[in-house]
Amino acid sequence: MTAIWALVCYIAAIIVWNSALKRNIGEAMLVGFVVTGAFAGGDIGSVMWHSLAEAMQEEVTFAALAFVFMSYLLAGTPVLDHLLDILNSLLGRLRGGPIYTSTVAAGVFGAIAHVGAAVTAAVGSVTIPWMKRSQVSGHLAATVAAGGAGMGITFPFSSTMFILMGSAGVASVVSTDEVVVPLFIGGLWCLLVRLVAAFVMIRRHGIQAADSSQIQPLRRSLGVGWTSLMLFGGIVVPLLLTRGPLAGALGSWLDGVKMSDAISLITWIPVLMVAIVLVLGRRNLPKSGKGWWALLGGAAPKFGVLGVTIVGAFSAANALGELGLPTQLTKLLGRVDAPLWVLALVVGVLVVAVAIPLTGSATMAAIGPVAVSALIGAGVDPAAACVAALIFASTEGTSPPSGAPIYVASGIAGVDPSRTFAPLVGYYCLPILLIGVAVATGVLPV
Repeated sequence: MTAIWALVCYIAAIIVWNSALKRNIGEAMLVGFVVTGAFAGGDIGSVMWHSLAEAMQEEVTFAALAFVFMSYLLAGTPVLDHLLDILNSLLGRLRGGPIYTSTVAAGVFGAIAHVGAAVTAAVGSVTIPWMKRSQVSGHLAATVAAGGAGMGITFPFSSTMFILMGSAGVASVVSTDEVVVPLFIGGLWCLLVRLVAAFVMIRRHGIQAADSSQIQPLRRSLGVGWTSLMLFGGIVVPLLLTRGPLAGALGSWLDGVKMSDAISLITWIPVLMVAIVLVLGRRNLPKSGKGWWALLGGAAPKFGVLGVTIVGAFSAANALGELGLPTQLTKLLGRVDAPLWVLALVVGVLVVAVAIPLTGSATMAAIGPVAVSALIGAGVDPAAACVAALIFASTEGTSPPSGAPIYVASGIAGVDPSRTFAPLVGYYCLPILLIGVAVATGVLPV
């Protein structure tokens, strides 16, 4: 059980270093990584080096920094202001409109793109500044954006779903086709619980509709800032090239290449959005090398903490994998003999625990088949068991301290990620865990 104790000590070290000692989250993640590596004993050097090397190659690290840079550029141009004026013209009169919009947009984008960090980055790059303008605190805006990340897993047809359904143990008892409709219904349950969370947050924090004097008529806001809508091209173009008829035609033309594998959304969405900001905001951006040097110098401190935090989180996750965390949790799960609701809760907690350091896809590859088999063995319908397992794994962005979407959202919002930990657990992680248990026990039909 070395890896399980390593996970416990990793989380405890981060909480103590960040909350009790009041040090920044970047330091806390590095301390957590060192504590995790210590459990490797004599192999500590090899484990930590390989874990760090893999973490440095993560796409999410680049994407998070790219989106922070894009947000920094946007702050120096009127592009985002024009876009937010248009959004306020449409929804500003609705109390908590930006929060509801961010939640629904994450569901829609997640159903198309399925990549948690990409969902948070693409949606949050627009809705986080909008929420902050609407008097939503930065940490609450980051919480809402990160809280929507997992919806990509709870709607068909994510790679996580295919990883689970492709395993021999699951494929032998239920087909992919039998899971599609139940998973879609499960995704709607997860969207509903997020909308309820949005309603509670809006009331609890006293968030009001925008002042009518600050809302322009739609015709005026569109007339002034219609070009700002081109910012969405950075999201739409990669989606068209990787999903749908155009992607199919391009794949056939390129001798059967799968476009979703050839073009990474998490890489190209921020690249295109930065390029669009550079074009749209060119009149307000520096014209000289000295000006750009000053601009980049101002952004550097944000990159430092965020980069260290993400690398530390991924390094620790890799180290836990090398210590055998998935295998040890699988053995622990096999020992559980309890009533259905207790078993479902234990399975859910274990899957959520694995999803803390790992992505949803890695979680399903590691423990998904065992979780489904345990639920089926207790009498759960096979399709419902698969849906429940995927719902549990969808907490990847809402289970601190290691979820990549947390740091993407916090970087865009410019807040300390640790301030989102408690709200994410209370508003999203625990309710989604209970949704999965309710699906497994038949309380919520799928």
